[in-house]
Amino acid sequence: MLAAPLSGVLSFLLYFASGALLLAAFSLIYVHVTPHAEFALIRKGNTAAATGFGGALLGYTLPLASAIAHSVSFPDMLLWGLVGLVVQVAVLGVMRLLMPRLFIDMEKGQLAPALLLATVSLAAGLINAASMTY
Repeated sequence: MLAAPLSGVLSFLLYFASGALLLAAFSLIYVHVTPHAEFALIRKGNTAAATGFGGALLGYTLPLASAIAHSVSFPDMLLWGLVGLVVQVAVLGVMRLLMPRLFIDMEKGQLAPALLLATVSLAAGLINAASMTY
């Protein structure tokens, strides 16, 4: 009788821990592909850096949550979690191409480009998450 509930708890722990590790991996990749020191700027109170990074985190977490909820197996979830990561990093790359001064302006604390980056990250994350429902 205890085996079924315990199995559910173990599955939860596996998926939750894996989701947290994927989110941490995304965060590390994100801060390495941006040209400025994200966390240093945030610690100094740079709202633009926090907004851009926060939008990217949410933009990645949406498809990651969808992958966890809709995957048919653990490897399937990992694969779709990685797809979501690639898509979100690609969004960052496209935004850098469209707005060459994006990170220069964000480093100066300009909020408008950061809000646009966060919004595009969230929009891409929503489309990505919806595309993972099969």
